Amino acid sequence: MKLSGLLLVVIFFQILVSANAQDQVVTLEEVVALALEKNYDIKVSKNLAYSAATDDKFAPGAFLPVINANGLRTWNRSNSKQTLANDSVVVRDGIRTNNLIGNVQLTWLLFDGGRMFATRERIAQIEAQGELEVKNQMVNTIAQVITGYYDVVRQKQQLNAIREQMGVSEERVRLADRRLQVGTAAKPELLQAKVDLNSQRTAVFVQQTLITQLKDQLNGLVGMQLPALYEVSDSIIINLDIEEGDIATNIDNTNFNLLSAKKDLDIAALQLKERKGEKYPFLNFTSSYNFTRNESNLATNPFSPLTNQNKGLNYGFTVTMPIINGFLNRRNIQQARITVDRTMLLYEQSKLTVDVSVKNAYTAYENAKAVLLIEEENILLARENLYITLETFKRGATTFIELRTAQQSLADAYNRLINARYLAKVAEIELLRLNGSLLR
Repeated sequence: MKLSGLLLVVIFFQILVSANAQDQVVTLEEVVALALEKNYDIKVSKNLAYSAATDDKFAPGAFLPVINANGLRTWNRSNSKQTLANDSVVVRDGIRTNNLIGNVQLTWLLFDGGRMFATRERIAQIEAQGELEVKNQMVNTIAQVITGYYDVVRQKQQLNAIREQMGVSEERVRLADRRLQVGTAAKPELLQAKVDLNSQRTAVFVQQTLITQLKDQLNGLVGMQLPALYEVSDSIIINLDIEEGDIATNIDNTNFNLLSAKKDLDIAALQLKERKGEKYPFLNFTSSYNFTRNESNLATNPFSPLTNQNKGLNYGFTVTMPIINGFLNRRNIQQARITVDRTMLLYEQSKLTVDVSVKNAYTAYENAKAVLLIEEENILLARENLYITLETFKRGATTFIELRTAQQSLADAYNRLINARYLAKVAEIELLRLNGSLLR
């Protein structure tokens, strides 16, 4: 009884340790959520957007007056010699004076040809573009994470396929050894079976290394926030019902890269408006309050004051009208128009690139779906063929070469099927990335 109880405790402990030793399975949703929070490319984009938002936040200050206060205090020591109109000479040594000057100045731009309003709107458009750039980076990062995640799944499926092939190779070694013992087969048959098995064992190590590297790359996309050892899901889920029209329709308003390019057009148009505003007069309201006080210990003549103090308020308007400035305004306006034209060309180029990318991605998607259906059928045929060939080989009705050929056919079918699944998923991801759907 004591031995049985101890045995149960040991078995329970082994089960507990085995459960804890299993790697944590992380879902795609968890990895995407971590990427949106921890990915450095997204953080940099958000930082740039925050900089633009800060400019926009303080942009209304351009409509407010500018007020400056100035102060000056000086001390002087001098000697004076004056010859007056009656030929008398006045000499004063050791004259000490001190001056105190203070003023508050206000300048308020009232009109500048509408330039300040265009500037205000341009800064707001830059902020909106920054938000679009963040969303564009988020979509690209999500696509990168999903592709990386399913690449790990693909290689994991490939590893399972190799291990399945190892089971067949181990059976081949066992059968070849038995046939050699009874004298119905030659030794090269056994040797070749062992070579194939060892090749698959090596492939397992290579595949495990590749999976580890891909996991580290995926972990890097989320700022190394995933567990040191983790597992991914076993299957690749593919949406086979995407229509090209669903992606291409209204893509001008769903693709974040194109939306950002549109903002470039708006910004260029506002810059042109700013340059045109420079042709008009500038009207400023100005005002200042001034205070001055001069003190001296000696008067240089009977009419010189020992103390002189002034204070007062003044205000008025100033108008600045550009007349001739070396054609600077014309050059700036022409350059702004050229920038608008160039920005339009860049937008049209981006639109064409996106349209072509949609067509290419959808073609790849349709082809991958067709190939996937064929390979799904092929894997069933290859499995059945290998099973039949293996059974007939056991009865001596099939040659070693035929069995090895059937095994290789199954291995090739696995490779094509796994790649077909992955490529179909990659094409789906690209379509959703172009449409901006990954963020919705």
